[in-house]
Amino acid sequence: MNQNLFLTALLSVTLIAQAADQPWFRQSLVGLEVGPTGSQFGGSTNDTRFASRFSGRAIARAAKAAHAEYLVIWTREGDWAFYNSKLQPKPPGLGQRDVLREAVEEGRKLGLPIIAYCQVQSPSYTLHEHPDWCAVDKDGKPISGRVCYRSGYLDYMKTMVEEQLAYGIDGFHLDMVDQGFGPPYGCWCATCQKEFRAQHGRPMPKGVTWDEDWDRFMEFRYSASERFENALTAHIRRVNPHATVDYNYHGNPPFSWELGQRPVQHARNGDFVTGETGVWGFSALTVGLNAEFYRAATPGAPFQIAMQRGVRMYHDQTTRPLNDLRWELFTLLSHGGFATIVDKTAFDGWLDPLAYDRFGATFQEVHAKREHFGHQPVYEVGLYFSSRTRDWQGRVTPADYFQSFQGAHKAMVYEHVPWGVVLDENATLDTLKQFPVMMLPNVAILSTNEVALLRRYVDDGGHLIVTGLSGARGWRGETNSQSALTELIGARRVRELASTDNWIRFSSSERSPHGTRLASDLRTDWPFLVRGPAVVYEPTTATPAGDLLQPHRTALHAENRYLKDWPMSADSPVGPAVLLNRFGKGSVLTFAVSPDWATASDHHITETRKLLASAVRLLHPEPRISIEAPISVQAVVTDDPANRTLRVHFLGYNAPPQTTPAKDRPYVLPVPIEDAPLYRATLTLRDRPKRAKAFNPSTELRRSGHKIRLRVEDIHEVVTVPY
Repeated sequence: MNQNLFLTALLSVTLIAQAADQPWFRQSLVGLEVGPTGSQFGGSTNDTRFASRFSGRAIARAAKAAHAEYLVIWTREGDWAFYNSKLQPKPPGLGQRDVLREAVEEGRKLGLPIIAYCQVQSPSYTLHEHPDWCAVDKDGKPISGRVCYRSGYLDYMKTMVEEQLAYGIDGFHLDMVDQGFGPPYGCWCATCQKEFRAQHGRPMPKGVTWDEDWDRFMEFRYSASERFENALTAHIRRVNPHATVDYNYHGNPPFSWELGQRPVQHARNGDFVTGETGVWGFSALTVGLNAEFYRAATPGAPFQIAMQRGVRMYHDQTTRPLNDLRWELFTLLSHGGFATIVDKTAFDGWLDPLAYDRFGATFQEVHAKREHFGHQPVYEVGLYFSSRTRDWQGRVTPADYFQSFQGAHKAMVYEHVPWGVVLDENATLDTLKQFPVMMLPNVAILSTNEVALLRRYVDDGGHLIVTGLSGARGWRGETNSQSALTELIGARRVRELASTDNWIRFSSSERSPHGTRLASDLRTDWPFLVRGPAVVYEPTTATPAGDLLQPHRTALHAENRYLKDWPMSADSPVGPAVLLNRFGKGSVLTFAVSPDWATASDHHITETRKLLASAVRLLHPEPRISIEAPISVQAVVTDDPANRTLRVHFLGYNAPPQTTPAKDRPYVLPVPIEDAPLYRATLTLRDRPKRAKAFNPSTELRRSGHKIRLRVEDIHEVVTVPY
């Protein structure tokens, strides 16, 4: 045999063997999750139509035909099992059929991994059979639909997963270990009270007290979820070490401590984390944010994101336009995740053929672009998320904290500044050093270890942006006499403004060159609203710029008759707007106001987000790549160092304006995308590119010196730039 041919054949055999040793999730980009709809509000033994056409065999064939690389099939929900279980009944419409057996048998023929979707939360049938496993409120009353994760339910779930593992499944998607999406919070059953007293030598607090006992109780809640997940995962691995485990995760915004999940603690208890996105539930903007949040929660590990076929929610039985599906799916893949589209069948289990046509077209495109996904992200700004601030500053209204984090993200996306997420639970100096600039968006609570970490980061040459109330609160949300960041900020805190309708301006006679550069795009001598918290500072080592202006107050304010949500006009200056402090080899830029909070608010103006982008450019004037594009276009930059290639993914979003909604104004659901957008974009490289290529033949690309100019007409485009 020719030596080259022999080596090629040997390499092919080696790659095939390596792929066979890889678990399914390391080889996959796209898959489907399929389950019936109709019983989500309770099933009935009298309705034989439910799931009567829900066929594991037909679903596996349809998934394979649509180019899915794995199938997540429903095996158990609150009322029913869809296989021959000894623990829970099947819906009567299935008769003698076993959906899981059908799916596994057909999946083996097709080479399609079969993952069991097994619901953990809200086990209505199980709680009916075992009412003593129900969570109990502080008054000793059962909490309807909620299970205690320290009860016998764990052993029950171990038996249930054993039943399903016996079918030869490839893994589990377990949905989900939560402790409720609202009050009452916690479980006061006899077992929980006994364990709490044994751990802490004192009784459980009677309700939400926001004190030292509540701090202990929150940790007790978090540990209940973590212990349950770890025990169930370990049991599955004992029975079948090759079966994968992932849990549906809700540690990211807009979810808070109420669910009993913390961002990192509850993302690492399986083989990978699985979260869910959806324009209807989390906004179009947070599709990419969710993906990066999951990446940050499990650094270095794969992460899965579930999206849905429907327009409004999982059970609405609608089918989104092709371009709408493409936009969300390619956004997730561009951010480095692998994605699952959730298909809820009709009430009787019928599969919508148009939906599968669209899945097939989308997945086929994914396979054609496969080489362009999964590369190392290129970051410029790290957005720091504090679970402690979420819990103890946000408390019962965590959106007050989320708004700053999400506003900082919005500003970076609109201004096309490459960004990533940093989480307080697992942040290290190496983590921070991935980012030339770190941003603390109203991170009110910082531990001494976090402050020391930030100090080392800046001292070693990092750049820090501080906004609003960052560092202003103690460990349990109490007001500090001085900011924990005083030395880094280079200023003494005088007071916090009681208002949120605060203003800043930059003077034409501004002497500070830093202030002039920061405000170069802004009209001088013009006050503008920066809605959100504000602090009056007195500089010590920092250089001030601009003015912070308090708002006017009227007699109506004094009488508490003025509409608090409506901002009043600017009044007199009370301190600097911005402070720049050189510290070691780096620098700290502090906003006395909250441009991040403002950017996500109902009173967002363009200047607030541009102020944040201008701060980044002041601190990091020569980025590796700069991107100009419409604000409706998101950009994701990745690097493939082995092949010395940068990639820039463009995601075009062009939902047309809507009329006033019939209810819940100003809540507006975007219209699904039908038309591909048409736009121009420019890339400016710090280092002169060797060449550049767009994936789509329709894209016009011109390269001149350090610039690459594009004319794009599609939902997703990826430009490769060798260096």
